[in-house]
Amino acid sequence: MAGMKGLFKDTAIYGLSSMLGRFINWFLTPFYTFYLAKAELGALSNYYAGTALILILLIMGLETGFFRFAGNPDEDKNRVYSTCITMVTVMSLLFVGAVAIWMNPIANFIGAAAHPDYVMYLAVIIACDAISSIPFVYLRLNNHPWKFAAIKLFSIGLNIVLNLFFIVLCPILVQKGYGNSIAWFYREDYNLGYVLISNLISSAVTLLLLGRFIFAVKYVFDYPLMKRIMRYSAPLIVLGLAGVMNQHLDKLIYPYILTDDPTAWEQLGVYAANAKIAVILVMFTQAFRYAFEPFIFSKHAGQDKRPAYADATKYFVISGLFIFLAVIFYIDIVKQLIHSSYHEGLKVVPIIMLADLFNGVFFNLSLWYKLTDRTKWGAWFSLMGLVIIAIGNVVFVPIYGYMACAWSAFVCYLLLMLVSYFMGQHYYPVPYNLKRIALYSVLAMALWGVSELVVPDALWIRLLFNTLLLGIYVVVVAKFENILKGRRFSLR
Repeated sequence: MAGMKGLFKDTAIYGLSSMLGRFINWFLTPFYTFYLAKAELGALSNYYAGTALILILLIMGLETGFFRFAGNPDEDKNRVYSTCITMVTVMSLLFVGAVAIWMNPIANFIGAAAHPDYVMYLAVIIACDAISSIPFVYLRLNNHPWKFAAIKLFSIGLNIVLNLFFIVLCPILVQKGYGNSIAWFYREDYNLGYVLISNLISSAVTLLLLGRFIFAVKYVFDYPLMKRIMRYSAPLIVLGLAGVMNQHLDKLIYPYILTDDPTAWEQLGVYAANAKIAVILVMFTQAFRYAFEPFIFSKHAGQDKRPAYADATKYFVISGLFIFLAVIFYIDIVKQLIHSSYHEGLKVVPIIMLADLFNGVFFNLSLWYKLTDRTKWGAWFSLMGLVIIAIGNVVFVPIYGYMACAWSAFVCYLLLMLVSYFMGQHYYPVPYNLKRIALYSVLAMALWGVSELVVPDALWIRLLFNTLLLGIYVVVVAKFENILKGRRFSLR
């Protein structure tokens, strides 16, 4: 129980920074719906999908590799750290140099021929984030969640402030007659560029704040150690690439599938804005991951902690279903965050949230191949998911538009979750309480169904009714989990 308390404590701390980091997208995406054209928002989602893909290539699976080797008492933790960060830094600098050489062709390829500077902004952002990833892992391994959170939160706040400065304050200054004072750096037709500049500055400052941890050890590059780390991490690169592609492939290829549709970039903007409404579940998954990875590796030696892993997964599902119901039940409030012209895409929100929940469970189940050093299975699972996503998008997007993107993700993560469970029970059996998980899942879906069938006209009555439904879920879970005083229900 003490281990579980530590896990949830770290989840809460890491979650503060992770959830607020994701909240940038939740806050800024509604903000962008009012200040960027739909096509610009579509382009931004396309660019960031590409950066996520490249970031995986530059990090090379070394986040998990670092945990695995630095957590081994037979390894020199400082030597592992210096080797990993040297590898990532060299690769990142080579990447920026290559982009600088081929900047214009890349800009033409991504539809930014008029703004090749966007390409360099993105390259530097990616490099800074890649190099920063290893010091952040160093903080996690050494149990410094508060330092981790403080740096993350400062970067987040800086990004928000810069966006507000460039996109809101500067136009006001121009209207007030102060345009000449800021003309040396501000252009009225450059909003998308300022979004990227804000991100670049915040990423660079984050790297500077991590400087003391970057140089916290004596640098030694151990080539034999590098080969051993890469043998472990290489399958994770494939896994990471496929995982990111599973999450972002729709945004990457959507406008290229609908090349004959002049509204393709606008449709992508609508889809991206509504998909971000579901981001709260991704926030929770990411926060849980930050605490869960060091938890499973630190508990691997000695006492069998499989019951604790099973409990962690059960509570993850309980929390995920609660988040799902809360967003869906209060969608009338949540939708006010985005411009009304984007409300046509709200129908994708529950589908994407369920897909994200399946993805989170899949991550929990993935401990079996990480702990048994069968990381190649993770790569195979993700490649399977990538095939499903790709086929679903290419075949059905021309027919059903962005709804095909949402349903493809749903099917993908559902299948990945099921396949990983059955494979895991073969190689590393964990006593998951499937009956309890199934009960909570069926209950949540039933309550959602009731909410969809019973829709009072008055908003306040509708919200009150949905609050009652959410309360039913909380009470049932609390009774079965013995959270409330009184008799505990049993379902084993």
